[in-house]
Amino acid sequence: MIPKSKVLIIAGSDSSGGAGIQADIKTVTSLGCYAMTAITAVTAQNTTGVKSIIPIKPKEILNQIEFTVKDLKPNAIKIGMLHSAKVISVVIKSLKKINTKKIVLDPVMVAKGGTKLINNAAIADIKKKLIRKILLITPNIPEAELLTGTKINSVNDMIKAGQLLINDGASNVLIKGGHLKSDQLSDVLLNRKIIKIFKSKKYKSKNTHGTGCTLSSAIATNLSCGKDLIKSCELGIKYVNEAIKTNLNFGQGKGPINHLNSITLNKKFNSVSYTHLTLPTTPYV
Repeated sequence: MIPKSKVLIIAGSDSSGGAGIQADIKTVTSLGCYAMTAITAVTAQNTTGVKSIIPIKPKEILNQIEFTVKDLKPNAIKIGMLHSAKVISVVIKSLKKINTKKIVLDPVMVAKGGTKLINNAAIADIKKKLIRKILLITPNIPEAELLTGTKINSVNDMIKAGQLLINDGASNVLIKGGHLKSDQLSDVLLNRKIIKIFKSKKYKSKNTHGTGCTLSSAIATNLSCGKDLIKSCELGIKYVNEAIKTNLNFGQGKGPINHLNSITLNKKFNSVSYTHLTLPTTPYV
C-alpha cells in the first residue's frame, strides 16, 4: 500500500510507546498515511508513571520542522506536547512557513499518572497565541478546565468551556468527555456556527494511556486525506474507541491502547486490510 498523504507530528517522545510521538506514528501509519516528526521532549516513562522529562532546545525543534518540511510537504499537522513558551514561539514561527491550515493541537498538559508536563507560561501562550493559529484544539476535561478556569461536571459545562475557548480565538474546539462520570461517552465539537455532540459507548478499562495523542493524530490523518472536520472527528473517535475496546493489557499501570485495531494481518504477513478509514483514490500532494 502507498500512503495517501503526509502528516507532520510535533510532540514529545514516550519511551513506553503508549503516547506521544510513538502513539502518533502508530496512528498515522495504521490509518494508511505517512508520518514525519519533530520531537519536542524526551521522557522516560512506563505505564506506572513518568520518571524524567528532558526538553529539546527550541532551536533544534525549529531545525527539525523547517528542514523536514523543506523537502516533505505535510498535508496536515498534529501538535502535542509543547513544554515552554519558547517552544511555542518557535512552533508558531515555523507554522508561518508551512502551507497548510489543517493543524490539530492536543494541548498535552498532564500525564495520565498526574505528572505535570508543561509550565504555566506555556499554558498562557497556548491560550493567548497558539489557538489562533490552528484549525482544531482537542483538550480533555482537565485541560479545558486549566485553559478556561472553569469546572466541568456535565456536557453543558463542556459546551460553555468550548465557547470560552472560541471567544479566546479558537476556530474549532473538540472537548473530550472521557473524564465525566457516565456510562456513555460524550465528545463535544463546536465553533461559532455549530455544536455537535458525538455519543458513543464508554468502555471500562484502565488501559487508556495515549488516547488523547491518538485521537488528535487520527483527526489530523483524516483531514490530510480530504475528510471534512466533522467526519474527521467522527472517524477519529471511532478509531480510539476500537483501540480501547481491543486494548493490549500491557504493563502494571495505565496501559496502552491497541493502535493496530484498524489493520488485519495474516500469519505470513503478506496480506493487509484497513477497516476503519476509507482513503481517497487520488493522493494529496
